[in-house]
Amino acid sequence: MDYDNLLDLVKKRRSIRRFKPDPVPDEHIDKIIEVARWAPSGFNMQPWEFVVIRKPELRNKIVEYVMTYWDQGKLMESTREAWQGRPWRLKGVVDSGMDYTTAPVYILLLGDKRTRDGLPMGVRYSEERFQLIFMSSLANAFMHMHLAAATLGLASQWVSAVTTPFAHCMIKDLLGIPNEMVPYDMMALGYPATKPGGKYLRDKGEMVHFDDCSTGDFRSDADVRDFIKRARSWTMGAHQKKADPR
Repeated sequence: MDYDNLLDLVKKRRSIRRFKPDPVPDEHIDKIIEVARWAPSGFNMQPWEFVVIRKPELRNKIVEYVMTYWDQGKLMESTREAWQGRPWRLKGVVDSGMDYTTAPVYILLLGDKRTRDGLPMGVRYSEERFQLIFMSSLANAFMHMHLAAATLGLASQWVSAVTTPFAHCMIKDLLGIPNEMVPYDMMALGYPATKPGGKYLRDKGEMVHFDDCSTGDFRSDADVRDFIKRARSWTMGAHQKKADPR
């Protein structure tokens, strides 16, 4: 793959929040996991495990657990600072009949903390360094999964609410996941029911710095606040629309 193809793939990979219920072939799931297991991990400890969830009754229970988080989130949004503008319009995950709950496959990425024992002692006995390497390794695998899905014409969404305490506890019990495993994130996977809008990006010139830097080379507090307001406004406009039912 050359650079232009790589850049095109990265641009193509977008979080899609509307899915068709059409089944995903087994070979596509296998290809996604095959790419993920080649991801770089700290000291090659490969802490990942993949749980593929197809049964509707299990997916429905996971949705139920995640909904608890969204209900709490709606209340939490009422405390948002006024300068940021309107709160996120959290309607839960079910609002149009074509949201992530209709995705036919979930892939839960787990991390096995027992791999800590294989790390160099200076990492193994530093909670901060271990967590950084452990989570970075899992993030690498998860990003590989999303890129692989994009090459197969599939839509994917990060369902991070599975790591909230209630959902974490209930999902592990539901699926029989041992205590040593921790959920990193869950991918909702299927064919897209809508096309993503444009993506709002910061200007590259303001985020790249060379050699010696000073405070003046970076954004001020006012600059960051202005970006937050513009980025939130863009995201809410692009992602909180009804899906095209066609």
